[in-house]
Amino acid sequence: MTVTKLNEPLLVVEDSNEDFKMLQRLMRRLAVQNPIYRCTSGDEVLDFLYQEGDYQDPGIAPRPSIILLDLNLPGIDGRDLLERLKQDRSLREIPIVVFTTSSNPTDIELCYKKGANGYLIKPMDFQDLQKTIQAFVNYWLEANTPP
Repeated sequence: MTVTKLNEPLLVVEDSNEDFKMLQRLMRRLAVQNPIYRCTSGDEVLDFLYQEGDYQDPGIAPRPSIILLDLNLPGIDGRDLLERLKQDRSLREIPIVVFTTSSNPTDIELCYKKGANGYLIKPMDFQDLQKTIQAFVNYWLEANTPP
C-alpha cells in the first residue's frame, strides 16, 4: 500500500536517536514517501514551527501536515508543548499525535484535554511497534482528511 499524501511533511519530535532510527526504518519498510523532519526538544519544535533560529529558511522548516510528539523531552516537555501549540491560532489545526512510552491514564487524559488528536503508546516489542506504526500510517497519512 502506498501513501497518497506523498509530499506532506511529517514532524517527529523525539529525543531518542534509537527510537527515531527505529521509526525511520519502519516508515521506510511501509513505503512512506512523506518527508520526515525531526526535532529533539520542545524549544527546537517552536523554532521549527515559527521559522526562527536555525529554521529561518522555510525550505528546511515546512509546515508539517502532522506532528508525532514524544512527551518526555528536554526543556519544554511534550505536555507543555502540546498545550502551547493548540492555543496558537496559526498552528492549532495541525494534528498532533502523542507517541510515548507513558501508559499513565493521567497523561492520556491530560493530553486529550490539551487538544491531542491521538495518543499512541510506544510498545517495547518490535512486532507491536510495527503494528502501531502501521496503524498510524494507515489512518493519519492515508485515510484521514485534514482540515
